[in-house]
Amino acid sequence: MNYESLSKMIDHSLLHPTMTDEILRKECGVAVKYNVASVCIKPYAIPLALEELKGSDVLVGTVIGFPHGNSSTDIKVIEARAAAAAGAGEVDMVINIGKALGGDWNFVQQEIKAVNDAVVKNGSILKVIFENDYMTSVEIIKLCEICSALKVAFVKTSTGYGFNKQENGMYSYRGATAEHLKLMREHSAPQVQIKAAGGVRTLKDLIYVRSLGVSRVGATATAVMMDEAKALLAAGEDLNSLVEEDHQLGSGY
Repeated sequence: MNYESLSKMIDHSLLHPTMTDEILRKECGVAVKYNVASVCIKPYAIPLALEELKGSDVLVGTVIGFPHGNSSTDIKVIEARAAAAAGAGEVDMVINIGKALGGDWNFVQQEIKAVNDAVVKNGSILKVIFENDYMTSVEIIKLCEICSALKVAFVKTSTGYGFNKQENGMYSYRGATAEHLKLMREHSAPQVQIKAAGGVRTLKDLIYVRSLGVSRVGATATAVMMDEAKALLAAGEDLNSLVEEDHQLGSGY
């Protein structure tokens, strides 16, 4: 395990609604500094990201139907096509959550197919976001089977914004969990990659999900993780030794 094998697992997430252009430019610089796989940026900011990342091999990714997946299929296709045409090499689409929970699998499959076809036709790849906080194992497995049949590039756990309202009126959010990541890897075709989003905040988190078969993570704590990795590798540490079977994602913050 070397530095690049870890840095190229990271999609540096730049999706918070309060982000200004100044912040986005600064964070694109972070992505270049740590040589991550991509930035995951809001659709309107694709041109900005392309300009800031020029000369690097950091890809531009974006989101569609984000964060709740409620746009019509036609609008998601238009969004996806426009994003790919604008230069987004990777497109993360939120499924129609209500249709999945209601068991309308024909709708869900047709929507994913329509968006995947549009993205692939324009030379990009699709990541399908399930929003696992709302799903049971039954729905997660079915979604993995659909995405495998359609040969999408990635299945992804979460948006980072799928908050569940509790009985006391407060909202909670788990994001990626070991249980769900194992389930997704088990029930997805070998060529379908897994992306963990939400809860991967430390180097131990990153190495742990890698051990579960995850090849990409959405993260905001890029600098924290990669600075630690660089220091440990420089000291001759074996990063594989950080993996613990009972590791709890996000426990470091």
